[in-house]
Amino acid sequence: MTAIKHALQRDIFTPNDERLLSIVNVCKAGKKKKNCFLCATVTTERPVQVKVVKVKKSDKGDFYKRQIAWALRDLAVVDAKDAIKENPEFDLHFEKVYKWVASSTAEKNAFISCIWKLNQRYLRKKIDFVNVSSQLLEESVPSGENQSVTGGDEEAVDEYQELNAREEQDIEIMMEGCECAISNAEAFAEKLSRELQVLDGANIQSIMASEKQVNILMQLLDEALKEVDQIELKLSSYEEMLQSVKEQMDQISESNHLIHLSNTNNVKLLSEIEFLVNHMDLAKGHIKALQEGDLASSRGIEACTNAADALLQCMNVALRPGHDMLLAVKQQQQRFGDLREHFARRLASHLNNVFVQQGHDQSSTLAQHSAELTLPNHHPFHRDLLRYAKLMEWLKSTDYGKYEGLTKNYMDYLSRLYEREIKDFFEVAKMKMTGTTKESKKFATLPRKESAVKQETESLHGSSGKLTGSTSSLNKLSVQSSGSRRSQSSSLLDMGNMSASDLDVADRTKFDKIFEQVLSELEPLCLAEQDFISKFFKLQQHQNMPASMTEAEDLDGGSLSRQHSSGTLLPVSSEKDMIRQMMIKIFRCIEPELNNLIALGDKVDSFNSLYMLVKMSHHVWTAQNVDPASFLSTTLGNVLVTVKRNFDKCISNQIRQMEEVKISKKSKVGILPFVAEFEEFAGLAESIFKNAERRGDLDKAYIKLIRGVFINVEKVANDSQKTPRDVVMMENFHHIFATLSRLKISCLEAEKKEAKQKYTDHLQSYVIYSLGQPLEKLNHFFEGVEARVAQGIREEEVSYQLAFNKQELRKVIKEYPGKEVKKGLDNLYKKVDKHLCEEENLLQVVWHSMQDEFIRQYKHFEGLIARCYPGSGVTMEFTIQDILDYCSSIAQSH
Repeated sequence: MTAIKHALQRDIFTPNDERLLSIVNVCKAGKKKKNCFLCATVTTERPVQVKVVKVKKSDKGDFYKRQIAWALRDLAVVDAKDAIKENPEFDLHFEKVYKWVASSTAEKNAFISCIWKLNQRYLRKKIDFVNVSSQLLEESVPSGENQSVTGGDEEAVDEYQELNAREEQDIEIMMEGCECAISNAEAFAEKLSRELQVLDGANIQSIMASEKQVNILMQLLDEALKEVDQIELKLSSYEEMLQSVKEQMDQISESNHLIHLSNTNNVKLLSEIEFLVNHMDLAKGHIKALQEGDLASSRGIEACTNAADALLQCMNVALRPGHDMLLAVKQQQQRFGDLREHFARRLASHLNNVFVQQGHDQSSTLAQHSAELTLPNHHPFHRDLLRYAKLMEWLKSTDYGKYEGLTKNYMDYLSRLYEREIKDFFEVAKMKMTGTTKESKKFATLPRKESAVKQETESLHGSSGKLTGSTSSLNKLSVQSSGSRRSQSSSLLDMGNMSASDLDVADRTKFDKIFEQVLSELEPLCLAEQDFISKFFKLQQHQNMPASMTEAEDLDGGSLSRQHSSGTLLPVSSEKDMIRQMMIKIFRCIEPELNNLIALGDKVDSFNSLYMLVKMSHHVWTAQNVDPASFLSTTLGNVLVTVKRNFDKCISNQIRQMEEVKISKKSKVGILPFVAEFEEFAGLAESIFKNAERRGDLDKAYIKLIRGVFINVEKVANDSQKTPRDVVMMENFHHIFATLSRLKISCLEAEKKEAKQKYTDHLQSYVIYSLGQPLEKLNHFFEGVEARVAQGIREEEVSYQLAFNKQELRKVIKEYPGKEVKKGLDNLYKKVDKHLCEEENLLQVVWHSMQDEFIRQYKHFEGLIARCYPGSGVTMEFTIQDILDYCSSIAQSH
């Protein structure tokens, strides 16, 4: 800022005979940040003019230019916005209000202080300072920081100090006392000099008179010194008298010290004894609870818990140096160790019995849930076991070996129990999906049924050419395989109708509900078990394990560790990992059972993968929001990969079936099966994926499917023999465009436009191809006319050519009376009707396009006659109105 200030003084203000007193870097409030400088200046010539100048950096270079200047007398108000808090904003009220924001509060304060001083010194009017701190508004020029802002430049403005009010009053009194003060300044100055000499003489006489007083003071000091010497002599005598008393007191003090030392030792000994008694004495009630306490009742558990805590406190007491050498302390520690070992064995044995009993109790309730799609509730068991949570924490801190053994036994018992429950649960789910009963499974196991399903599915897809990847259900498969054999084309249509039937919708809705219920039952089960493990085994989510617990051994051996499918063991680095590994061991059957259920759902109907992808994605998203690294989140994430793979396989199968489709050579093509199947797939997918998290996967599948549809429609059209290529392309792309317009799929907007363009192009191509040249001889005649004109003959001279005179024109026109034209159009209508299919209903659209094309050709011929044979009176045998009547009557007759 100092460098800028010197540069501005040198480049801008010195040439104008001005001095720069204060500067502040500002920008306009509320606009784009374009910095400029506000400068407070005074002129070096009298009368002094005070100004506020705005200086801005030039856009064309690095120099500064003077933009605008305001006289300080025009300044009405200075508003600092806030007198208490630091605020860089301030307003200056000239002819209008200018709002500024300073680069710093210190610069703003220095600038406002300078304005206030200039106002006090040079202006008669008072500027209003609003919201300005009182510290800035001082009459005298401050020193320190503010002085550094105005600097030496302010001193250079004037070399004299302005008189204050009292000084002015004294001078006026002096001047009134002297008549010549104004008329003769020299006489007045001489009179003042004489008065000053008189005052100096009076001062000297006063100093000389004070010397006598000094001599008297010296005499008094001498007398005081003599008195001090007498007092010192008396004190010396007193000190000799007290010397003997001091020796006696020293002997008494030494005796007292020995007594105090003895008392101190006694107190310390008592303190040590009390410490050992208070901290290493276990109550008899606690000892009895540890040895014989009832671990089955709530009161007994509470007594044992209190006793175990008391024992732990006694064992963990911090002994002072030397305590461990005492025989009583050693004996007490040995007794505590025996109590701990005995109670730990008793507790571990009791909890093992509770785990075993829980397995038997839960097994007896499995029959109640065998027919329902629900999992048994483990809350009562968890509630009973949580009473032992504090004892488990005690066991974990005192005997980790037994704690780890209990953990392993819990996992063994519970994994077998959950495996039975979950397998039965999934069996019920599979039966509800396939519609079978438990009795039927006595004679046919699930693998055999899946094998039969696979054979039936392969028999249906082997040569039928059906282009959907779905089979409605196992029951429908048996109906289809036992039905009558039909032709290839009828099989395509019937199976397409089946996939869109109410039965398919009901089956898929049923599967969706079952799959959602399966996930909804598993999720709270896993979360409840994980929460219980964390509370019961005292495994915190973010607490590091002791170093002694990080050894990675097999789950069946000792310490806990996770074993991946590759066989490598991961060390347990935290209690969070331990929880996840326990969950993996306890619920090891969930992921395989989910994969089996997904495989069954995919075999029943591959479109079920859409439902599964949406449901599984939602549950994975929910689980990851709770804990991204939890067992539930990881397991569902792995299963989601399988579901996504099945979904991709479903899309690939549909594309492959499109490529393998075959059409009949004897019947017209119409709407291709895979086009109708894409419509069904898109409608189903839009209803399923509405507001789904995995919308991106569906959009990618849409792109793959629609490109496959486009390619294979063109392929079938090229191979078509019965139906013209343009008809196949026109009808199918019209159907695709209608489907995309109805469903409004945002990611397929480009494909929708492409389908519309292909439909329009092939409609025009078919119209031109089918219409051909309805007035063939007339068309050839006028082609010759156009050739002559192209060779350079003027249009009005063409009629003088022998081959193209008026007689030849009339001769050709007579060959096309209205009756012949109507007959040709009628034959054309029948031909078009044979080509087009009924379900797309494009006959009238095509016929209208042909009518427009025919009228265009008619107008072209009339234009040539008018230009090349003007005034000949030659016209066609029929009019445009005749053409419209012919087309209308033909359309109505059919």
